[in-house]
Amino acid sequence: MQWSDAIGKHHRRYPGKPRIVSLVPSLTELLVALGLAELLVGRTGFCIHPRQVVGRLPKLGGTKGFDVDKLRALQPTHVLVNIDENRREEVEPLRDFVPHLIVTHPLAARDNLELYRLLGGIFDREPQAAALTAEFEREWLALTALADLLPRQRVLYLIWQQPWLSVARDTYISRMLAAAGWDTLPVDSALRYPEVDLLTVARQAEVVFLASEPYPFREQHRRRLASELADTRVALIDGEMVSWYGSRAIAGLAYLRQLRAGLAKSGEN
Repeated sequence: MQWSDAIGKHHRRYPGKPRIVSLVPSLTELLVALGLAELLVGRTGFCIHPRQVVGRLPKLGGTKGFDVDKLRALQPTHVLVNIDENRREEVEPLRDFVPHLIVTHPLAARDNLELYRLLGGIFDREPQAAALTAEFEREWLALTALADLLPRQRVLYLIWQQPWLSVARDTYISRMLAAAGWDTLPVDSALRYPEVDLLTVARQAEVVFLASEPYPFREQHRRRLASELADTRVALIDGEMVSWYGSRAIAGLAYLRQLRAGLAKSGEN
């Protein structure tokens, strides 16, 4: 049996004991959830979850600009990368010495199901992958059931200030929010993370979200912006819960359900 990654490369179940390097924080967390912690031999400095596991792993730098020589010295059988988070020009040379390069690119919440199958299949963790799939489906049904009961809302999801940056609708973040009944602004964008005119776009939104990453928006930012946008609701949102895929997506769906219900309830008061 074989499984295809995001670029259509076929992978078979690995028959030996793999040595896995993950260059993607979400995938590092997912590998641990699949019961592969002991087979991880390297990670990026941004791979911070779960802390009790990743703390023992060598850090290779960032998702961009990682140390190739350190990676080579680890003699990995598999390296996991992502189209958005890693640079192609840095990844391609790894093919010269890495037997199995696995490329990922989830673009929507339900793409996580294929990701579970891919890694669960390659690394002989299909029961664990099936368990994650069942958990995901439960949370997906609960979130979409709630979203169906509430009116859809337009939201502005901000990831940076000076300049103000948002997310386009073809991003994983936007599609996670859409599952909760939140449609991101701007409607059309040639860029995946466009700069926006805050006052103009915020007037079109029912809610402005300030994400906790990559810019660390905090309560003081929310209060200041709320004073400038008197007619628009401004709320903080946990960026990891919306942008991290893999096993975190399950908690992310539950988080969005609670957030949507909470904002809906407080909006009635």
